Amino acid sequence: MTAGDGDPVTGRGETEVTMPDIDPKVQKATDEFRHKYGQVRAEIAKVIVGQDDIIDGVLTCLFVGGHALLEGVPGLGKTLLVRTLSQSLSLEFSRIQFTPDLMPADIIGTNVIMEDQATGRREFQFQQGPLFAQMILADEINRATPKTQSALLEAMQEHTVTVARQRYRLSEPFFVMATQNPIEQEGTYPLPEAQVDRFFYKLIVDYSNRQELHEVLNRTTAGRDPTVAQVMTGNEIIGAQKLVHRVVMAPPVQDYAIRLSLATHPQGQFATDTVNQYVRWGSSPRGAQAITLAAKVRTLLDGRFNTAFQDVQQVFLPAMRHRILLNFEGEAEGIDPDDILHDVLDKTPTTVEAAA
Repeated sequence: MTAGDGDPVTGRGETEVTMPDIDPKVQKATDEFRHKYGQVRAEIAKVIVGQDDIIDGVLTCLFVGGHALLEGVPGLGKTLLVRTLSQSLSLEFSRIQFTPDLMPADIIGTNVIMEDQATGRREFQFQQGPLFAQMILADEINRATPKTQSALLEAMQEHTVTVARQRYRLSEPFFVMATQNPIEQEGTYPLPEAQVDRFFYKLIVDYSNRQELHEVLNRTTAGRDPTVAQVMTGNEIIGAQKLVHRVVMAPPVQDYAIRLSLATHPQGQFATDTVNQYVRWGSSPRGAQAITLAAKVRTLLDGRFNTAFQDVQQVFLPAMRHRILLNFEGEAEGIDPDDILHDVLDKTPTTVEAAA
């Protein structure tokens, strides 16, 4: 993808780099992406009141091929949001209700003995589990045991499932949208760090305000049953994902995203005093990848073809809040990871000259 004449590649206040004119095919694909994004968002808004940042976060995960972890107290519409999203897409949807007695075979499937009625011959046949869909709602994922939670690891990373040395490829596009309850600890199992890191975004679902609650009650207690239309197919989603990867990110902006990621590493070159005091482990390279791809989505939605520093800043929190691990002091003082990330944003300069 190329930027238009005179567009500053580096974003705010940097040296301008003149790029060739936009390819009409690219312009058409970009306009189509924005149109489809708006359509999906409008269909979700028929059911979900407010929660604009959460909806944008889930859609960002959708269009970069990532997975989303939604955290919030019960009754805030997390499950309803994911179900509504599935209704607006022509994708195979599967909901898995996680419980302490759920076993890995209940998710991925298992081999069972089948008998041929004609010959009487018996053989093992693989029976697919609910994981063999394109959009997976892992509801209350922290209620399942670590053994069952880990059954998702291969599927989330490789988009495959291995059973009895036989590898099965999942249909594309493939997404996992997981929900968890942050306040109830009895009968729950915290997600392993390796699995948490595989989620593209961690989205915090907050309470609705007074005006939004009025609208929620009007929609849910007056017999109104909105119909959600399907507006995108799987092939269109895959095409949008390829378009996102073609967005230009100039080296200064990419370096800014890298320095933000490295700033979460305690005792590192770019670490802030807050990070050094309260963080035990910082972000993996997946964090920088998530920032980059999410920023490219914001670029397309803003009608531009090159990513700016502001795009990186807008996506930094949801991409990184689950990728830093607090030390004992941070946990004892009840430090919010978002506060640490805000400090990193405030103290990490956008330009290399200022960082030197």
